[in-house]
Amino acid sequence: MAPNDPKNGGGFFASLASSISNLGSAMTKSVNGLVGYEGLEVINPEGNTEDAAEEANRGRWKQEDRDGYWKMMQKYIGSDVTSMVTLPVIIFEPMTMLQKMAELMEYSHLLDMADQTEDPYMRMVYASSWAISVYYAFQRTWKPFNPILGETYEMANYNGVNFISEQVSHHPPMSAGHAENEHFTYDCTSKLKTKFLGNSIDVYPVGRTRVTLKRDGVVLDLVPPLTKVHNLIFGRTWVDSPGEMIMTNLTTGDKVVLYFQPCGWFGSGRYEVDGYVYNASEEPKILMTGKWNECMSYQQCDGEGEPLPGTELKEVWKLADVPKDDKYQYTHFAHKINSFDTAPKKLLPSDSRLRPDRYALEMGDMSKSGNEKSSMEERQRAEKRTREEKGQSFTPKWFDITEEVTPTPWGDLEVYQFNGKYSEHREAADNSEDNTDPKSIKFNPWQFQDLST
Repeated sequence: MAPNDPKNGGGFFASLASSISNLGSAMTKSVNGLVGYEGLEVINPEGNTEDAAEEANRGRWKQEDRDGYWKMMQKYIGSDVTSMVTLPVIIFEPMTMLQKMAELMEYSHLLDMADQTEDPYMRMVYASSWAISVYYAFQRTWKPFNPILGETYEMANYNGVNFISEQVSHHPPMSAGHAENEHFTYDCTSKLKTKFLGNSIDVYPVGRTRVTLKRDGVVLDLVPPLTKVHNLIFGRTWVDSPGEMIMTNLTTGDKVVLYFQPCGWFGSGRYEVDGYVYNASEEPKILMTGKWNECMSYQQCDGEGEPLPGTELKEVWKLADVPKDDKYQYTHFAHKINSFDTAPKKLLPSDSRLRPDRYALEMGDMSKSGNEKSSMEERQRAEKRTREEKGQSFTPKWFDITEEVTPTPWGDLEVYQFNGKYSEHREAADNSEDNTDPKSIKFNPWQFQDLST
C-alpha cells in the first residue's frame, strides 16, 4: 500500500512501525536438549531466547502427558489437523465453534452506529472497530468443541439482535451464521484451515463475512488476519493474530486496512493495531490506532496520513469490564452465550447449549465430558455410514449452498446463504403456547436433518 501503510513505516506510524520491525518477532528457541525431540520450539511472549527452556516446563500439561502427546502428534507436522485428530477435553472450553461465532455480536451497537452515521468514513471506523472487538475473546487458549453436523446455536433478541448458526458440513468442517436487527444483517460462511507446526498451529480463516447496513443498503466485506496459537504442548499457550485486516465497502469502494503488529521481544508490539480508512481512490482519510484487547481510537488525517491540525484522537471502542480470574477467560457476554438466558422460546433440540459433553465440562466433570464427546462422535460416524449405505446426502436446514465460490487468501470457499426458513420457524415458535423448559430438552442434532438421495 502506499507510503501510508503502517507496516511499511510511512505517515503517522513511521517511528512506531520502524522500532517494532527492528525488534523482530517474539523470541523462539529450540529446546531439543531439554526434551530430546527434534523440531520443538517454544515461544515466550514476555521474554527472550534465554528463558525458552524454562518456559517449556510451564503450561497446563503434565510432563508424562505432554511427552506422549508430542510423540503422537509429530507425524502431523505440516498437516491440516482441523478434523483429523481426536483431542482430549483437557484443552477444551465449554463452548462450541457455533457459539463462538456469536461472540461477534457483543458490540453490535457499533454496527448500529455505522448504519446511522451520514459520514462514509466514520461508517468504516465503526464497522472495523466492531470487527476488532471480538479479538479479546479470540485470544482464549482453550479449544471450542467442533459442532456435530446439523448442530445449531440460537441467540434471541440480545440488544435487538437475533442470531442463528448451523454446522453445514462435517468434512470439511464448515459453519454458517446469520444475525439481524433493525440496522444490519450479518452473514458468514466459515471453513477453518490449519497447519500444525509441532508446538504451534496456524489457523487460516477461510471464510466470507458480509454485513449489510439497512438504511443505505451498503455491503461491507471483511477479510481478517490469520491466527497463530503458540506453545500448544510445551509452555504456556498464547495467541497472536499478526497481519492485515481489510474491510471493504463493496458499494462505494472505501476500505479500512488495519495492521495487527506481531509480538516482539518482551511483549513489544503485542496487541497493537494501526491503520487507515481510505476512500475509493486509496487516499487516507482517517487514521486508526489502539490495542485489540483494550480499545480503538481514530483521528482525521491528511493525504500523507498525518493527523490534521486541530483534531485529536477519539476513542470509538473500549473493552467492557470482564470477570476476574475466570477459569476460561470468559467475558460476561460469553457466559450469557452459554446460559439459557439468551435462548429463545421453544429452543431447537440441536442447540449447542444442550450438548452433554459441553455441559459436563462446564460442571467440571472432565471424565464424563470425554465419554460423552466420544459417544457423540461415534454416533455421528454411524449416521454418516447409514446415509452412505442409503445413498443419501445431508442438506442443512437453515442455510442453502449457493453456486458462488469466493476466493480468499487461503483458498476458495463455497458460500452458504440464509434461506429464511428460520425466521418463519422462530415466528411460529414465539407465538406458540409451548413453554417447555429448555434445560429439559435432550440434545438431538439429527432430529431436523434433511436427507436427499
